This record gives sequence, C-alpha cells and structure tokens, in this order.
Amino acid sequence: MKTVAEHIVEFLELRDVEHVFGLCGHTNIAVLAALEESPIDFVTVRHEQIASHAADAYARVTGKASVVLSHLSPGLTNCATGVANAALDCIPMVVIAGDIPTHYYGKHPHQEVNLHADAAQYEIYRPFVKRAWRVDSAELMPEILEKAFHLAESGQPGPVLVNVPMDIFSKRIDDALFERVKSNTRALVKPSIDDETAERIVRALGEAESPVLYVGGGILLAQASEELQAFVDHMQIPVAHSLMGKGALDDRHPLVLGMTGFWGTELTNQACLNADMLCAIGTRFKEADCSSWYPGYTFDIPGTKVIHIDIEPSEIGRNYPTEIGVVADAKAALRVLMRVAKQIYPNGFDHPELTKKIADFRESFKESNREMATSDAFPMMPERILADTREVLPDDAIITTDVGWNKNGVGQQFDIRTPGSILTPGGFATMGFGPPAAIGAKLAAPEKVVISLVGDGGFGQNPSMLATAVELDLGIIWLVMNNNAFGTIAGLQKAHYGLTYGTTFPGKIGDQALGPNYAEIARAYGAAGLRINHPDELKEALRKAIESGKPTVLDVAMINNPTPTTGHWNILDIYSPDKDVSHVST
Repeated sequence: MKTVAEHIVEFLELRDVEHVFGLCGHTNIAVLAALEESPIDFVTVRHEQIASHAADAYARVTGKASVVLSHLSPGLTNCATGVANAALDCIPMVVIAGDIPTHYYGKHPHQEVNLHADAAQYEIYRPFVKRAWRVDSAELMPEILEKAFHLAESGQPGPVLVNVPMDIFSKRIDDALFERVKSNTRALVKPSIDDETAERIVRALGEAESPVLYVGGGILLAQASEELQAFVDHMQIPVAHSLMGKGALDDRHPLVLGMTGFWGTELTNQACLNADMLCAIGTRFKEADCSSWYPGYTFDIPGTKVIHIDIEPSEIGRNYPTEIGVVADAKAALRVLMRVAKQIYPNGFDHPELTKKIADFRESFKESNREMATSDAFPMMPERILADTREVLPDDAIITTDVGWNKNGVGQQFDIRTPGSILTPGGFATMGFGPPAAIGAKLAAPEKVVISLVGDGGFGQNPSMLATAVELDLGIIWLVMNNNAFGTIAGLQKAHYGLTYGTTFPGKIGDQALGPNYAEIARAYGAAGLRINHPDELKEALRKAIESGKPTVLDVAMINNPTPTTGHWNILDIYSPDKDVSHVST
C-alpha cells in the first residue's frame, strides 16, 4: 500500500500535470518526497505568493488547472493573494495545503489557526475559492481530488483548496480507493446553445442598425478566439472588449474597436454608447470597463438592448438588464451561432464604411501619440517604451502586465497580435502579479519569448522570483518601467489633493541617490541586468536580451505621465465632487 502523498503524486501524473508550484514546510514534505521520484517538476520559490501567481499564469497559457503545494498557516496566507487574484480572473487552480495533525486539533500546536474554531485554517480561503475541503479521512482523498479538478475547470473556472493534515499525507491506504476514480472522465462537457435561441440572436444582430459585440476574458478562457473571428468576419460586426478581453482577437483585425471604459478610447466608448444591440460574450460588465456604470460614458443601457452569453448564470443581468440571457460556454455557443448565421445569411455582410471608420480612427489615434511615442526625453515617455517594445517583440510573444501604465496603457495602446498572449491581473488588479506570472508562462510555453512589463512598485514586491528563474534557466525579460513611485496613485493624489505623500519614493537625500538599482539586484541573483540611460538604447537591449535566452532585467527610467482616459471612474467623484479632475503627471 502507498501513502496518501504517493497516491496524490500518481493521481497528478495521470492527469498529465507537469509542474507543481510551491514552497516546503514541515507539513508537506511527505508530498515533496513523493515528487522526488516523479517526472513532475516541483518549482521551488522563495515566497508563496510567487508560486500562486506563477501557477495562475501557467493555467492561463495551458488552459488546464495548475497545482500549488503550500505549507500551513503563514504559507497558506502568503499564497492567498495569488489565489484570490486567480479567483477574480476565473483561473482554474488546485491548491493542496498541509495542516496540523488531526490528533492535535484544538490543542494549539505549532502554527495552528484556531482563534474561532479548531483546525480552521481552510476557512481563510472560503471567500475566494470555489470550494475548500478539509480532508479528515485519508480514504476520502481520491474522490476529493477528483472533485477538486472537476470543479476548478468546469462552469466559471476558479481555484479550489484541498486542506490536508500532515498525518493524512503519511497514512497508507488501499490502492483500490484510487483505482476507482481512474476510469472516470477527466473533463465535463460544457453547455452549448440551442438552434432556436441561436436564430433569435443572429436575426437580432443581423437586423440591428448598429450592433456591437462586447467580449471579455471568457473568450480566452474558453479558447474561442478562432470561433469569434469566424463569426465576426461573417457578420461584420465591430468588436469592443473589456480589459480581460484584450487579445481575444488580433488587435489589427479591421473590426476590433478596442478597450472600453475608463481607459478606453473615444471610438470604442462612443460605438458602445450608440449601439442599438449589444451582444456580450464571456464578460461581467465590471466597473472600470463600464465607467462605473455611469450612463453617457461607455454604455447606454437600458436603451441599448443586451444579449448576454456567459458560462455563469449569476453574471447575466447582474449589472445591466438583459433581453436574451444564455448560459453557455463561449466556444460552443459561437460554433452554433456561426452555423446558424450561415444558414440565415449565407452570403454574410459587408460594411466597408465601418472598417474604414475604424482604420481612420486608429491612424488618427496613433498620430496623436506619435510625439510621445518617438520622444527622446529621458526619463522615457511611457508611450515610447511601449512603442519600442512592440516593435522588437515577435507577434506571438507572451506579455505579462502588472498595474499602472503597463496594464492600462497596454490595454489602450499596445497591439496584441496573437490571441491569448497577454496575461493581466484584472479583478484583483494585484501589484506584483506580472514578474512571477512570467515564470509560469515561460514554463508553460518555453518556446515563446516571455516579457514582463512592470512598474518599479510591482517589481519590488517579490524580486526573489529571480532566484527561481535563474535556477531554472528561464529566458524571461523583465522590463521595469521605473517612475520611482506608485505612479497611478501618485497621479490621482496629486490631482485631487495637491501632494504625493506616501505614493512616491525619495530620489535623494542630499547628494546621495536612493532607490534600488534593479539591474544590480538582477545580477546579484545571477541574472543579466542593464540600466537604460538613453531612449535609443532600449530596442537594442531588448533584442540582445531575446537573443541571449537568459533571465534579464531592463531598468528603464520613466516619466510618470497618466494614461489618457475618455471614460469615467466613480472614485473621482468621491475625491473631488462636482469637479472635472482626473490624473496628472507627478
């Protein structure tokens, strides 16, 4: 008979798990001992938040649930931010955590969480995981593990927690208990859409005067970009997207309008405002994407009629009234919609005036940014950093963003040319997501160029992820857009309160320069590190970093200009009621 830990590792092997992310502790070393003999690679990190962010990105790239192994209590709470980030972005993840021995429940042994109930550490995750199991019987482990993976990957995906007392890991159980689940299906069939409903939707879109498709991250989670493009090409309907829907289609597609909301472009927000029929697929109509749901900025609902297709019933009608609500997987639904569209409109549609309007706007928008995107100012303009980076990167490079210009500016101004190649922290907007996420992305797609666009605030959260990248020889590039501040918040505070207290970092004390030299930090970890001293150096430095195939940090001084906005955010009204104030440069 094998131990539960050995059975767990064998179960993961049978599910084709190739990497487990985590950090050791006295409660989980039985699993590590079992992994030592396994083809599964254990990705050791120096902080559990690195593990959960890396696992998050790994799942986004592979399309399958990732696995995190955590120690109890402080390990589990360190891990929590990354797990919550995955939860709010609907990323499938199975967290396996060690816990105190069952025979010490309630005795307050080393590191037990029991202030309100005995053996209660799994309760910490309840607000953000789809389910948290505490395994009190070794014999239940097989069915709990199987349920954990099914739940993580089905419906609206998300993380789950399997909390295991350390004595359960070491208990030996009958092999037949795990044999029973081997023949069960690994994946559940996802719901689709019936032909009658599909016909209603297709006719409504075909008869509308100004329809818009509004797509979110559900397209990417369902890996439905090809189906979306086929439907768009046939029906010739313009496509707006949420932040998380960025990269659902190639941004150069002639019918892609761009991102909506606070950081959306004027064309996109106006197209959505003027739509008579909006077909939303795989999106939750979140606050920043909808200009805090204020009428007159992004959407005019009611007024515009809404069709909403989503895998999760509770998302439909949550923020806007819906005329046709469909619970379905985006990929399956689009396949049916396309088949029905060909039956009803066999020749499709052609709207050359629409594609010209979009092309003209793109050109004028690009022209309006040209001065910034070509500026020789140093510190560099953020627009030039993005423009030079886009020019050098291959079309299929995977980009991880963080928060600030590298998220909002990228969403607005940086073309994503291969669907699914941008990984962004959306719902939780977690500072520090991007650098460790790049590790997960590179492990999932080692053949791709992977770059993390991150601010100095985000990079400083967990720089020890460099140790893991160096030890695994992962050729990742971290481009630190260094404005010596928590830039977005500094711009808000300066605009509304006239100061930057607590939001910027001191540059000097007297003649002594302060602030981390991220290039030197990189070299200390064994990675390559380079400080950019002139705008003309960036492109060549990026090319060399890509060619080297080595972990590389590029520290790029940046002017703290705000990302341009055309939408609205309710916080502005809270800060400065009845005033037209947003962000300013600091």
